[in-house]
Amino acid sequence: MTTVRTVRRPPVGRRRAGYLVGALVDGVLLWLIHVWPGWEAVPFLTDATPQVLGLVDATLVAGIVVAGVELVWDPRRLVALGELVTSALGLAATVRVLQVFPFDLEGAWPAVVRVVLWIGVVGAAIGALVALVRLVRPAAR
Repeated sequence: MTTVRTVRRPPVGRRRAGYLVGALVDGVLLWLIHVWPGWEAVPFLTDATPQVLGLVDATLVAGIVVAGVELVWDPRRLVALGELVTSALGLAATVRVLQVFPFDLEGAWPAVVRVVLWIGVVGAAIGALVALVRLVRPAAR
């Protein structure tokens, strides 16, 4: 006998608060990167940084759009689709940052940053896979 376990979702108000906070954080990050103080003000970022900004921006904008849609309507499959999109973009952006590595760091810091980025790659890949399963699984029943 197969037992189906239903996971309870947080109340709608708490979910919407989470979506709003996520969108605000992404918006603030975009503003910090491009308006004030701008990525150029960060002393350890190199002139190669614009090579990664397209994917980083796409990830942040997708997060804002997904959160905006989920603020209005958030059925489980739509949330899973949003998680798949944002995880896939986050994975692409992190891989691009690893490829370009637009950081001017000394000592052990380059190795530390690479390890953290690889953890992000693994986490984003797992997140995308989990979201894909959550998106497809209900259709298979």
